[in-house]
Amino acid sequence: MNPSSSSVNHPSAMTHPSYPVQKTGSLYNRVGGETGLRKLIETFYDIIEFEPQGRMLHLLHLKGHGVAHSRIEQFNFLSGFLGGPQLYIEKYRHSNVRDMHVHVEIDAAARDSWLECMLVAIDRVGLPTDVKDDLMSNLTRVAFQLQNKD
Repeated sequence: MNPSSSSVNHPSAMTHPSYPVQKTGSLYNRVGGETGLRKLIETFYDIIEFEPQGRMLHLLHLKGHGVAHSRIEQFNFLSGFLGGPQLYIEKYRHSNVRDMHVHVEIDAAARDSWLECMLVAIDRVGLPTDVKDDLMSNLTRVAFQLQNKD
């Protein structure tokens, strides 16, 4: 028997294909690469558009570039931010999140609502606890930096 083929049937290899088993590597890979990140972003913006806890953020997005635009650019930004392809930088030549949000007033309630909706989205797509914790730690740090109104 070929040793490499026997590892394919090992129980540790029989996990959800979108979410890698390893705890090392970029967060981009740990959320499932392009497919996993896209699923997370779509779930997040579905919450914003269609569920009560996303209402405040939906209204904020309507004052900006809209939800459809945000779905695309959030994916582009998070791809690079999490260690994957630098899509946002390739398109806009920067990744300064404060500059990206200068047109939007972000107070503590909006910040907390964003984090709550992201937490719900992470739970819905079923990311492992260690990935969820690492992701929320990074996103929380950035969310606090984005608050520009008391």
